[in-house]
Amino acid sequence: MTVEATDFALRVVQWQTAHGRHDLPWQRTRDPYRVWLSEIMLQQTQVSTVGQYYGKFLAKFPDVASLAVAELDDVLALWSGLGYYSRARNLHRCAQEVMGRFDGRFPAAAALLQTLPGIGRSTAAAIASFCFGERAAILDGNVKRVLTRALGFDADLSLIANERVLWARAEALLPHDRPADNMPRYTQGLMDLGATVCLSRNPVCDACPLAPLCVARREGRPQAYPVKTRKLKRSAESLWLLWARNHEGAIWLERRPTPGVWAGLFCLPVFASHEALGAVVPAHEQSGLESLPVSVHALTHKDLHLHPVRLTLPVKTLTQGDGGAWFGPAQWPKLGLPAPVRTLLGAPL
Repeated sequence: MTVEATDFALRVVQWQTAHGRHDLPWQRTRDPYRVWLSEIMLQQTQVSTVGQYYGKFLAKFPDVASLAVAELDDVLALWSGLGYYSRARNLHRCAQEVMGRFDGRFPAAAALLQTLPGIGRSTAAAIASFCFGERAAILDGNVKRVLTRALGFDADLSLIANERVLWARAEALLPHDRPADNMPRYTQGLMDLGATVCLSRNPVCDACPLAPLCVARREGRPQAYPVKTRKLKRSAESLWLLWARNHEGAIWLERRPTPGVWAGLFCLPVFASHEALGAVVPAHEQSGLESLPVSVHALTHKDLHLHPVRLTLPVKTLTQGDGGAWFGPAQWPKLGLPAPVRTLLGAPL
């Protein structure tokens, strides 16, 4: 343990105690179920958005046992709007494995937590640190930015070998003293610094406890870190959605295939073109097709240009797609629906 590492950890712990975030709904608990749920929800999702879902999810599934026996459709319905729906499917599978493999108790070691569905190395370390005081390093996107700037780590993180080196550097900085108290504060402190101070753009260096140690600040070029040369290019795709309804207010929905966009969710029938959509509509109903305004839904690396086409049918018949069915106005709002489809249909979260 170097003096640098001791100073680094102490600065983070002291800053978090005095200036970090302490009022998030998943803080002030060492219940691994609640911490795990928050960590999964926070992947690729803003804190403000997660705050709208976290309490509702706990109200429906207050513990791992209740989640494990739930229907997947009920889980997806509560997750609707959070996006990245593989997280919800893995959440459900993970709860079942915790019940089956670990007798309903989350394992206390990060190495074992990583064997569960949907829990990667950084998430496992966060749970083990917060709940069990284990000395385990996290390395999510925000923390990579904090560490690479502070350490002046300029190796290309597009290469797995370089990321392994950063993992080792992160582990070397972990606090040694009183891990049960300091590891939760240290882990939360790194998260808080990345979210509120060491920002991607316009970092607030004067408020950072690591400023005296920070190589990027000394160099005057925080934007140079982290280094990652291989970046995924954004693409775009146009999809046509058939919003078929009947005179009783029912809507035709189909379950989306897995894998794929919105996998496992109920959705309006999706087509690659207006012509493909029209091909499933009876000829005598073609005049009733109504094209609605196009909307853009942003995924991680793709923009979906959604073209809704509305059609009111006089009878309860539609042959497009396997697994499709009519859902009445009291049924479909409770289903797991993609966020843009839920918005289109006017259903509240």
